[in-house]
Amino acid sequence: MGILAPRLSFLKWYTMVHQNGSVVQTSGFLWENGVKGLIDIWPRPTVIAWKIIFCYGAFEAALQLLLPGKRVEGPISPTGNRPVYKANGLAAYFVTLATYLGLWWFGIFSPAIVYDHLGEIFSALIFGSFVFCVLLYVKGHVAPSSSDSGSCGNLIIDFYWGMELYPRIGKNFDIKVFTNCRFGMMSWAVLAVTYCIKQYEINGKVSDSMLVNTILMLVYVTKFFWWEAGYWNTMDIAHDRAGFYICWGCLVWVPSIYTSPGMYLVNHPVELGTQLALYIMVAGVLCIYINYDCDRQRQEFRRTNGKCSVWGRAPSKIMATYTTTAGETKTSLLLTSGWWGLARHFHYVPEILSAFFWTVPALFNDFLPYFYVIFLTILLFDRAKRDDDRCRSKYGKYWKLYCEKVRYRIIPGIY
Repeated sequence: MGILAPRLSFLKWYTMVHQNGSVVQTSGFLWENGVKGLIDIWPRPTVIAWKIIFCYGAFEAALQLLLPGKRVEGPISPTGNRPVYKANGLAAYFVTLATYLGLWWFGIFSPAIVYDHLGEIFSALIFGSFVFCVLLYVKGHVAPSSSDSGSCGNLIIDFYWGMELYPRIGKNFDIKVFTNCRFGMMSWAVLAVTYCIKQYEINGKVSDSMLVNTILMLVYVTKFFWWEAGYWNTMDIAHDRAGFYICWGCLVWVPSIYTSPGMYLVNHPVELGTQLALYIMVAGVLCIYINYDCDRQRQEFRRTNGKCSVWGRAPSKIMATYTTTAGETKTSLLLTSGWWGLARHFHYVPEILSAFFWTVPALFNDFLPYFYVIFLTILLFDRAKRDDDRCRSKYGKYWKLYCEKVRYRIIPGIY
């Protein structure tokens, strides 16, 4: 995947913008022209592309450092460290969108410029983010930020999976929060707005399909930043190290692939009609809410140490003990009721459905808009398996007891 990802992220853009969204046309071109054809169509990073990336990245880094926020402690790491964060993501999100829309409204900067140089921007991100990951690898060797770092002895694996769990610049600038949240997830919202404005500039109006797509993606990203402190407890931050897999993925894959249904709709406007558009919108918002409520339920359960109400009653739970790498014995509570009694990773179901509902406004004329839904499904099913394997290793017999009580991994009654 590490080898294919740069090509796929570029070819996705090229097919949507230059081949009318047709995978067949792009495949035919590459079949006829081979590697030379791929090199010829690959846009070279330009000065304006680098300027856009630098200004955006610097702006988000400044917001991350300077905006006030509540002090939040992350989960205790395997070596006993507890990272501390400043929870100002929601404020950064609103400042970012307000600034971006303000620049457009007052004629200072047009988001259409971002769309017009998108190929060059993605190309610059592909190469620039690779260099960034190399620097992260070197930092992990020569200047790790904490004891949650180390090498497995294989250079390729260390580079791909990462050297450090919590890399930081200085004391306050968390690199994974920047790459995953403030650059990656924030770019999702910025590009959703960009595609909407570009369609308006092309056609003099915005189609209802684009409105549904844009609104649902913005609702989802708003939900993410509302819940950002909860995200810092997830596998991405608390268990996966900062390497090519996570950091390059968030810097390149998220803006180029996750936003692609909107990219497709720029040149393929669909008029759904008010009734169908509302049905899709309501279904999408409901799925986003359920996904949020799953995370909220577990977060509240953890915050109160199980002394809370789940669906109107006391939660059922399993008390599990485990041993840290330092030899200390710790205790965790595993929730077995509410959404978490339906399946061990039920929250992935509404997340996949949310992606489907903001993609389906494109209808089914082309396959490409659904690439993200398919990718997300594979990603989350793999993540569920990895998380189960990690928990089985961590909790031992208690995890077996948990699985006997919550039988299904993701889809209740099926899987």
